[in-house]
Amino acid sequence: MRILLWHGYLLEGTGSNIYTRAVAREWQRAGHDVVVFCQEPHPARYDLGGAEVVRPELPDGLLPVFVLDRYEGLDARTLQDLTTIQRARYVDANARAVEARLPADLVFANHVLPGGAVAAATGARFGVKAHGSELEYSIRGNDVLVEEAQEALSRAHAVFVGSRHIRGVLEEVVGHVDRVHEVPPGVDVEEFRPRSREEALAGLLEECRQDPPNPGNRNERLPDDGNARRLERFFEGELPTVLYFGKLLYNKGVHLLVEALHGIAARALIVGFGDYRQHLEELAPRHTLFTGPLEHRHLVNLLPLADAVVVPSIFPEAFGMVAAEAAAAGVPPLVARHSGLAEVAAGLELAYPERHRSLAAFTSGDSIELAEKLHDLIALPPAERAELGAAARRVAAERWSWESVAAGLLAPFLA
Repeated sequence: MRILLWHGYLLEGTGSNIYTRAVAREWQRAGHDVVVFCQEPHPARYDLGGAEVVRPELPDGLLPVFVLDRYEGLDARTLQDLTTIQRARYVDANARAVEARLPADLVFANHVLPGGAVAAATGARFGVKAHGSELEYSIRGNDVLVEEAQEALSRAHAVFVGSRHIRGVLEEVVGHVDRVHEVPPGVDVEEFRPRSREEALAGLLEECRQDPPNPGNRNERLPDDGNARRLERFFEGELPTVLYFGKLLYNKGVHLLVEALHGIAARALIVGFGDYRQHLEELAPRHTLFTGPLEHRHLVNLLPLADAVVVPSIFPEAFGMVAAEAAAAGVPPLVARHSGLAEVAAGLELAYPERHRSLAAFTSGDSIELAEKLHDLIALPPAERAELGAAARRVAAERWSWESVAAGLLAPFLA
């Protein structure tokens, strides 16, 4: 198939950026001809399997986003803050760029808006992937955007959601939608895999030595200065290791983990950046290390060094990607039971021995239950915890590999 994959944003970081480059790579590997439309200024840095990359020119440099961030050379504004005319000009410019690469068997667009509107404007057969951020942060409660979303989705050949939770959010925000398919996000099971302690620690320290300088940790988006030395000392001794990685925001529930850690015989690694870090550092018990944000190249080595990964978010999550990556690395995740995280927990529970199924999830917001289950999880004999890790790895490979995700996205068009 010839597939035109519209994304509109970058190819680094998390969420739909990683989703786009992974799906493009897997489709290319499967023998399809893929063209990616995005605003990534350095596409050669990423493995897209040989897919062509097109960077559409944007009218007035305006880029509609859902959460404000910095984009080199572009004027990023939230989708709802653009005027109707500005949104129309953006959609038209991107649709014309896609049309220039037609004919194609499929136009695949990320995000209900603006992606769905871009794909619909090309007149080609198209599918739309709802990621959730556009629904929650831009479309919800905005009558104009709801109408634009309904128009785009009504013309889609297929609409994809990553979980039952996002299916519910989609219907709640824009009303009934036909031809909806659930295909979970993916994890790179080739990179996120079990590793020996020696291999993982050596790889992690080497990656940390490659980090750019960050004097005084003034740049919160860079790893903390001296992480190689700090992590080498951290992993001395035999205490079990509990890991959190993600944003350090209240909605991510990291404070629940910090509360739960008091009284538990474990050391903890808190990886990420955000405006809640200073408060968390004040609350954290001994044997807790904050590293700042770490990249994919660090995490593939860090995860196998953990005995448990906790995902304590108190805000609805489209999917539990952090938990899926931990599972792929053979580390048992312990997640809050709600939204997309509950679906990850359900998959793990089916694979776990019955006596340990309760250790996959805890009641959202309950730090006492989290502490109890975390204590039970790290107190397991190493062989039993390894059994859970192996079961988690099987679930990740069977349900959440990018190869299976890419195939699931094409299934409605090949039927």
